[in-house]
Amino acid sequence: MKEEETAMEDNWKGIKEALNSTCQEVLDLKKHHHKEWISIETLDKIKERKNKKTVINNSRTRAEKVQAQAEYTEANKQVKKSIRVDNKKYVEELATTAEKAARERNMTQLYDTTKKLTGKYSKPERPVKDKESRPIIVIQEQRKRWIE
Repeated sequence: MKEEETAMEDNWKGIKEALNSTCQEVLDLKKHHHKEWISIETLDKIKERKNKKTVINNSRTRAEKVQAQAEYTEANKQVKKSIRVDNKKYVEELATTAEKAARERNMTQLYDTTKKLTGKYSKPERPVKDKESRPIIVIQEQRKRWIE
């Protein structure tokens, strides 16, 4: 009975390994797309912080965990500070680009940079309601209500 279980486990490990290797070859690993304004130094600090987090999760004693938590907290502060600096630098760079475009009367560039500066904002959607304040779901009924 145990021989069958070990044989099945070995078969499963082989199948799992084959699937994983094939998927990595064909699909490749997922690449994280970071914001364009985050610098390489900040990305390195983020990796370092992630490593310190795994040290916390893998620590065995409370003393190790407390020490690792202190290191992680410091690394987290540095990452946040670095991200703030990068973001400020990026916004100032965009502002100078917008000012330059305004001086040169280049409206397309000015429009694009102001759009980047404002970010993605859309008004929250509110449902159309009938006279009894119940939301209307069907689109044709909504159009009829707009006409009223």
